[in-house]
Amino acid sequence: MTTLVDRTDTLTRDALAVLQPGFVGTTAPDWLLRRIGEGLSSVGLFGRNITSPGQLADLTARLRAEREDVLVAIDEEGGDVTRLEVRTGSSFPGNYALGSVDDVELTRAVAAELGRRLAECGVDLNWAPSADVNSNQDNPVIGVRSFGSDPALVARHAAAYVRGLQSAGVAACTKHFPGHGDTAVDSHHALPRIDVELATLHSRELQPFRAAISAGSKSVMSAHILLPALDPDRPATLSPQVLTGLLRRELGYDGLIVTDGMEMQAISAVYGIERGSVLAIAAGADAICVGGGLADEDTVLRLRDALVTAVRKGELPEERLADAAARVRALADWTRGARGAASEPGAASQEGTAPGTEIGLTAARRAVRVTVGARPGEPLTTAPYVAAFTPVANIAVGDETPWGVAAELARLLPGTETGTYADAAVDDVLRAAGGRRIVAVVRDAHRHPWMSQSLDALVAARPDTIVVEMGLNAAPPRGALHVATYGAARVCGIAAAEAVTGN
Repeated sequence: MTTLVDRTDTLTRDALAVLQPGFVGTTAPDWLLRRIGEGLSSVGLFGRNITSPGQLADLTARLRAEREDVLVAIDEEGGDVTRLEVRTGSSFPGNYALGSVDDVELTRAVAAELGRRLAECGVDLNWAPSADVNSNQDNPVIGVRSFGSDPALVARHAAAYVRGLQSAGVAACTKHFPGHGDTAVDSHHALPRIDVELATLHSRELQPFRAAISAGSKSVMSAHILLPALDPDRPATLSPQVLTGLLRRELGYDGLIVTDGMEMQAISAVYGIERGSVLAIAAGADAICVGGGLADEDTVLRLRDALVTAVRKGELPEERLADAAARVRALADWTRGARGAASEPGAASQEGTAPGTEIGLTAARRAVRVTVGARPGEPLTTAPYVAAFTPVANIAVGDETPWGVAAELARLLPGTETGTYADAAVDDVLRAAGGRRIVAVVRDAHRHPWMSQSLDALVAARPDTIVVEMGLNAAPPRGALHVATYGAARVCGIAAAEAVTGN
């Protein structure tokens, strides 16, 4: 006979099971370990939690000492969005570079090697890949995180990425469903709206998600975006029509549905994280991602209690909460089994991604495109002056990860100097450069008029200027040499430096 105490205990454990919180620090706090013991089934890691692979392995081992089947999740896309290498820049180019090469075997191999490194550190759920079709070049939050603007290309690479990542025993989380590519607003700051017809949604946004689902993606992350053609009132994360109607029933997806960060303003500013979390689970989500900004015990307890109270008030069916918790536990079971299979002797070499491979640098080199201007001049042979025109980084990328080519050029050409500019300051650049050749480094120049103006003025004053574009490369080529890297990962900087020096 089930007692009230038993039911309360079950509700509490299920409510904890659906949360994916973060924390502050590089060691697990006591409150987190205590909640894992009480039923918390997932933990999210961010750059602030990681200093080295060894430290990360120790951290995940400590979490699993409390509970063997806890899911350890991370937002490791490679490219511009890295947590493993947040202080140095990624060893892997991002999706846009891979899409520009358009070799699905290369994409699979990169994802497999990235997965191997995650698994080696004890991470078993990666909130990647982005399967968004970047149809709006002014998109402030997706950009080079997308494989490209062609739905078919994005679809084949999303599927390859899922297969590669999961071959290493790390569950993929394909995002941001049903597609964040056609937005001009960052959902970290406000609620984006996509006004497209259903036919466009199916032919464009949904094509990559169908491919990822067919490839076996173990989880899908919802987007905080409003699509009136599907639901005129609620964003996708909170919409039964989107999560249950479209994703579950129409697309036949049976894996874990994870929300994007609930503290993002698109949700928290309108609904609050407690009500937003209840609505998300009721709509069909199974796991609540929170912890990018709110990373404390109070947040976990508030969300746990909000879910339990909603069940008791009849606002959230108990069966729905139980189903969501069961899906989280089922994924944890899969990762345990997959982790063991991927770690069998010879598994990595069988996948062609044995430790020590330079697959990331190889991919970055293949992605580089060089356009020769009307007055190309000679390759760089003496130390240049690097002018880095730096836009404000979006929250997903963060501003703590270094980017550019200055460090790599300094390695190849000792004496290289650099300056950072956040507005049109061409006279300052010319004065600082003196007689040195100028290398102007930009990121999405097409989205920043001041950046484009600076480039035009620099090239006019110094026709031998070399331009390195580390974003979408949507503006016309400028300069004696124009080098497009299709991303700002560390390996993209290496590849660009090699291209301008002829090494």
